[in-house]
Amino acid sequence: MISLSQRATRPILTADWRNLLLLNFAVPTDIIAQLAPPGTEPDLFDGRSYISIVGFQFQRIRLFGIAVPFHTNFPEVNLRFYVRRQVGSELRRGVVFVREIAPRHAVALVANRLYNESYKTCPMRAASHSANGQLTPGDKINYGWRSKIRLPVREGLGEGSALSNSSRNWNNLSAQVAAPFAIPTPGSLEEFIVEHYWAYTRCRNGCTSEFRVAHDPWHIAPATNVTWNCHIVSNYDSPLGAFLTSPPASVIIAAGSPVEVFPRRTI
Repeated sequence: MISLSQRATRPILTADWRNLLLLNFAVPTDIIAQLAPPGTEPDLFDGRSYISIVGFQFQRIRLFGIAVPFHTNFPEVNLRFYVRRQVGSELRRGVVFVREIAPRHAVALVANRLYNESYKTCPMRAASHSANGQLTPGDKINYGWRSKIRLPVREGLGEGSALSNSSRNWNNLSAQVAAPFAIPTPGSLEEFIVEHYWAYTRCRNGCTSEFRVAHDPWHIAPATNVTWNCHIVSNYDSPLGAFLTSPPASVIIAAGSPVEVFPRRTI
């Protein structure tokens, strides 16, 4: 039998986050300050704020230890920014999700209604090209999602910017692993991006929800042959969307790990 104290620390969700592709863009800090949920402030690297487009595989999903049929394995692409919150002597560094794209309607319904998230549902596809299931230098990963609006003939980053008519409804995020995976260099932008273990959401009543997200430190690799084709206006109506048309400050690939998401609390 689980005690009340044990229940309070039991994760609400367990899963694997794998094959993460992260495009990281510098943005003005005053915009992040305006968007940051109450009780948080922009988290900075070398005095600058960043946002990230993140594509990854959501695998082996369990809600309170229970697998939900047809909702245990799917891709997701999200836009997030970085905040921090001081709690006594502890500095909690977290993320705020601006837009999450997934192919499962039930996921979007629950997350949006109960947790005030910003999920959008649309057809998606994902692929990784590796010899043994483990990404190594030269391997490729790709995430795509379909829009009702066609992309312009050229809008994006990389070799895939010129799209055929048959593919112009598909947004695309892809890259190739450029070097062996390793722990990020201490003090680097890459370490800053992946070392956030909290999530924050602005509630409808104006308060802020806080979630703890636990996982082992991620091994990362630089990315090459990056493609970023996206109809920005239809996917990202946030003020942050305007900054997704410039080349990213960095692009990395993370191998990922099992994760635990703990119950939210209001701050």
